[in-house]
Amino acid sequence: MMDLKNKNIIVTGASGGIGNSIIEKLNNTGANLLATGTKVEKLEELKKKFENIKILKFDISQSEKIEEFIENATKELGGNLDCLINNAGITQDNLVIRMSFEEWKKVIDINLTSTFLMSKFAIKKMLKNKSGKIVNITSVVGHTGNAGQANYTASKAGIVAMSKSLAVEYAKKNININCISPGFIKTAMTDKLDEKFKEAIISKIPSARLGEPNDIANAVVFLCSDQSSYINGETLHVNGGMYMS
Repeated sequence: MMDLKNKNIIVTGASGGIGNSIIEKLNNTGANLLATGTKVEKLEELKKKFENIKILKFDISQSEKIEEFIENATKELGGNLDCLINNAGITQDNLVIRMSFEEWKKVIDINLTSTFLMSKFAIKKMLKNKSGKIVNITSVVGHTGNAGQANYTASKAGIVAMSKSLAVEYAKKNININCISPGFIKTAMTDKLDEKFKEAIISKIPSARLGEPNDIANAVVFLCSDQSSYINGETLHVNGGMYMS
């Protein structure tokens, strides 16, 4: 087990399946965690399950309040910020000729712009510490494309390129910025898929199975640890071999 004892970490999108696993894995390392999301009842469940974590409801679509959120979250953690996990995101799927400008803009604003702003204000905190880690959760479809997801794929591909630029800017300041690109993972969302469609997806995965949320969480722990200190601007693909860069 990697030791992240006393590391102060913010996790966005903490109430979802992958977010839950990230919280559990990081909690097991001894990290000080602040879980955030929009569903208060889910956050309260996390707090009951993991006594040492702090929770703070926040909707990352409120871009004008992100700086204030980072300030408040850092205070809750004791004044320092060591790691930020940008896990929150949404989908609003549609074929491009049917996709409204609002559907395009909302996904780009939440997935990409808010990730930029969260990273920007987290970096300001990390510069004071002279170290830090940011892990951005992207998606395999940000590399392959996917029908009906022009907005989502653009947002996830944008996160990868943005993360590389931020990594170049702040590597000398001992701040590591990397991405994790999940493939198809077992979540409430994939559980709702038609069995034939699910079988078609699995047929394209060399590992012949969907991933588990813990597969993503394990990668997060690694990128938050000192063992990844010489990794910067990279994307760790966790997809069972579905896509190999």
